[in-house]
Amino acid sequence: MTLNLRLCLVFGLGLLCLPGASFASALELRQQGLEYRAQQRWTEAIDVLKRSVALSPQEVSGYVILGWTQHLARDPDASQTLWQALRLDAWAAEAANALGIVYLVRGELTPAILVHSWASLIKPQNEIAHYNLCLAFHRSGLPDWAIAHGERAMLLEPFNPHPIVAVALVYWDLGEPEKATKLYSDALALDSNYQSASYLDHLAEAGFSQEQVAVTRKIHDQLFP
Repeated sequence: MTLNLRLCLVFGLGLLCLPGASFASALELRQQGLEYRAQQRWTEAIDVLKRSVALSPQEVSGYVILGWTQHLARDPDASQTLWQALRLDAWAAEAANALGIVYLVRGELTPAILVHSWASLIKPQNEIAHYNLCLAFHRSGLPDWAIAHGERAMLLEPFNPHPIVAVALVYWDLGEPEKATKLYSDALALDSNYQSASYLDHLAEAGFSQEQVAVTRKIHDQLFP
């Protein structure tokens, strides 16, 4: 019996010190943290999720949930937390996806492209990675790469309008408004909300930069003057 376990038993904490019980407690804390996150109680959510990770430090998903919560709360530690997940499992596509989005939203395009490229390699059917690579390559002035990844995302998730709109804005900036408006119409057929100009504000939550949202408004206004 280890000294740590003996001390736990002496103080009546044996159950909490056993690996199974620790994992169960970590899950309970994680659930509580997710509930706080749903209520946008960011400080409490992050605190509880950190405690969950401390109880189960080898659980990759715990770091992913914590890192994503930090990202939503605009906590600069989000990337560090998600890197910890990848250190535990470099093949964790969900961790790579989340980290790539953190970099993309921050405007750190080179690491965003590198991480999402890795995510697309370890999970070829990864529509999230291809979609975000479309946005990142467009912002980097590489339209051919943007279109290639955007079309791949469209193929993998044909009922999601976001990749369609992402490719549309690339064509608009290439001076091909007909292709751009055709694609936007395709997105509109999937989601009628795209008829509303105010609805486009939500694209910022889908990884679009403010400049990309502005271009999308131009496409919208071409169809709905």
